[in-house]
Amino acid sequence: MPQSSAQVTAAEISRIAGVTRATVSNWRRRHEDFPAPSGGTDSSPLYDLESVRAWLASRGHTSAATPSEELRTTLRLRAQGGGSGASEGLLLLVLAAAGRTAKELTAATELPDADLVAHARRDAAAVADAVPAADPVRFEAGDAAALRALYACVRDEGGQAALGVLAERELEDSAASGAYLTPAPLAELMARLIPGSVSSVLDPACGGGTLLATAARRGARELYGQDSLPVQARRSAVSLMLLAPEARVTVRAADSLRADAFPGLVADAVLCNPPYGVRDWGHDELAYDPRWAYGVPARAESELAWVQHALAHLAPGGHAVLLLPPATAGRASGRRVRAELVRSGALRAVIALPVGASLPLHVGLQVWVLQRPEPGGPERKSVLFVDTAAEAAAGAAGSTASGRTRGGSRSASLDWPGVTARALDAWRAFTEDPDAFEGEPGVAHAVGVVDLLDDVVDLTPARLVRASRSEADPAELSAEVDATRRDLVRAATSLTRAAGHEDWSAAGAAAREWRTATASDLARGGALTLLRTVPEGGRGRAEDSGGERAEARAVLTGSDISRGSGPTGDPAELRSDTAPVIAVGDVLVRAVVGGEGPMARVAGEEDAGALLGLHVHLFRPDPKRLDAWFLAGFLGADGNIAGASTGSTVLSVSPGRLRVPLLPLEEQRRYGEAFRHVHALRAEARRATRLAEETARLLAGGLTGGQLLPSREAAEVRGQGGDSPH
Repeated sequence: MPQSSAQVTAAEISRIAGVTRATVSNWRRRHEDFPAPSGGTDSSPLYDLESVRAWLASRGHTSAATPSEELRTTLRLRAQGGGSGASEGLLLLVLAAAGRTAKELTAATELPDADLVAHARRDAAAVADAVPAADPVRFEAGDAAALRALYACVRDEGGQAALGVLAERELEDSAASGAYLTPAPLAELMARLIPGSVSSVLDPACGGGTLLATAARRGARELYGQDSLPVQARRSAVSLMLLAPEARVTVRAADSLRADAFPGLVADAVLCNPPYGVRDWGHDELAYDPRWAYGVPARAESELAWVQHALAHLAPGGHAVLLLPPATAGRASGRRVRAELVRSGALRAVIALPVGASLPLHVGLQVWVLQRPEPGGPERKSVLFVDTAAEAAAGAAGSTASGRTRGGSRSASLDWPGVTARALDAWRAFTEDPDAFEGEPGVAHAVGVVDLLDDVVDLTPARLVRASRSEADPAELSAEVDATRRDLVRAATSLTRAAGHEDWSAAGAAAREWRTATASDLARGGALTLLRTVPEGGRGRAEDSGGERAEARAVLTGSDISRGSGPTGDPAELRSDTAPVIAVGDVLVRAVVGGEGPMARVAGEEDAGALLGLHVHLFRPDPKRLDAWFLAGFLGADGNIAGASTGSTVLSVSPGRLRVPLLPLEEQRRYGEAFRHVHALRAEARRATRLAEETARLLAGGLTGGQLLPSREAAEVRGQGGDSPH
């Protein structure tokens, strides 16, 4: 049997038991048999983890912590003392453990400490050649608890979950250095901008490997990555090997601009989210580098160095897609390089994204699509410009997404299906026949190369697309404004009715209190069933999830819950052979905290038959014991979500720790009806806000574009009538 146990704080005991810290304090005061401190100080005592678990079990409190949560806690304690701190060894161990069966992983967790450490050393050493710059593994006796937790996490939640826990601290550090995590919807958009199918893909600033992973899911089988942070390179390599074991994965740790690890590589495509605003990128030492075929980038133009690095690694006709800050499109110091990119035909499109699409959240980033010119190839006479910002702002109206959100939550609140559709529809139409491309006023416009080559070569999409608004037909725009305005009036009427509902009363002098149970307790008692989609490569009880093969069904995502939309996810992105099928009455809870909109909802007819997305928890209540709307209202409450959330950069909900009041069914139904009205109010407010924003956008665009004229009668009423003074 295991011989060692981690020490935990009172706060960590509360997370393990799924109770508040006040409850733990009460246990310590009232129960003489509560475990005595085994370390720490009088003000911050530490308790033996196994003793605490035994005490909880004796009182019927089974652990509410997920395996990944326990791994996170154990690693934090390991870093404080007693462990070797060999992070790359743990990364290697994730890769090795992912190839083991659940039975083998269980056996490993039951080994005595000395045998477990020796077993982990052998596992990690067996895959050491697969990870860049991996040092010899030196697990020690103090690592036993972390090794045991890691094996359990891989067994129950899969290698990717364990890998994410290991990388959390490193990702926080990288965000401060100008390197940012690429949100999954943005990575998908960038990958889909590569025409056709590609075999080999390079990401010269790969970070955790999000872009390469997306390319692998779309069929790429040669994946090349490089990152200046060794921990990121190692994480990327392990993640890609877990995701695409049949692919050829080559990842290197070095600065791509100063020390290109693939000098002779010619890839089919390049995907990259490079670091921004870096002045010390090697300007002086790389002044005569052969990659600068379009001009030597200025010291302030590291982004244009990355652009040319990407083009240098493309086969003729190959495409590169880069995520860049908006200053790259108009900064004076980059004018000559931009002019050459346009003149040569290497730049094919610039797509402006909404603010909040990716970190840094306060900047509206741009996607540049480039194509390496082919000798004797067709002349490229125009460049496509797309502005998705206005459309996305209308689609996500009402979302404040301020600095309170964490880890890309603002990105999750965007209308990503709308942004993606606008960008891809324009790009596909443009690539099919650039000369015949008509565009869409205010959204997409193809500008001739000659028109772009002026004194500034400003490639900002908003400026260039705005000029196309004057092409809209006045009668058509006026009719669209009228139709949208009528929809707005109807939505405002519905909102007024929803806001007039007053079916509640004050609780009295003090707030009501009630006994509660965790979702895990209710599941054990048969009152509800907890379901999730098991990630690809995950271990554990996938057969219990009620899943089936993902075929042509839509997928319900966390963004669908926050926006109040029907299922919009693509089953091809599910990355899982099985997924629960949603039924009417299921309660759906977002797995990642942040952004605007509700955290939970009850599945209706529009959701029935859809597959459950990777970042959504499904609670299936027994209708004879739990009312669905009552359950959704309490599960999605702010305080409940906060108490059941863990993580640093990204806050994740632990579903088993969510708490529900123990009330008779009839009383549950009264609460459920109230929560149903709250849901209706939120939905009507969202619809009215969206239509108000859309109406205002159409009116402003029509007035400034010349298609609409202000009413003379209205001006006279305000005392401002009369002809123009000209």
